[in-house]
Amino acid sequence: MAKESRADLIKRVTDIAEEDGRYSVDCFLFVFEALNYAQAKFGKKRHVTGKELLEALKELALERFGPMSMTVFEHWGARTTDDFGEIVFLLVENGLLGKTSSDSKEDFRQVFDFEEVFIKDYKYGSKV
Repeated sequence: MAKESRADLIKRVTDIAEEDGRYSVDCFLFVFEALNYAQAKFGKKRHVTGKELLEALKELALERFGPMSMTVFEHWGARTTDDFGEIVFLLVENGLLGKTSSDSKEDFRQVFDFEEVFIKDYKYGSKV
């Protein structure tokens, strides 16, 4: 992916989100934030697998939104981990993310249940 200005990235993502119609622009941008979060955890830029990205999404959501994470994701149109696979592959198809030959939407299929991790397992007063 070529280095784009933030404004150019937001414009391209907005166009993709509007054309697709399922997910808000915020949901797409959160994927990029989670990708950066994951790479920061690794200490370097490298390929992030679907499961690693979902783990970063979960941690970042819990850090930012706490027990409201599921509500925020639903407001953005994402109700399952599969939805994040759809978003990632829309970004890949539009040249904003790369993938390896072993990456697939299946990597995102039912990895965890939103209600379980964001509500039932949420520990009030604890940091992720």
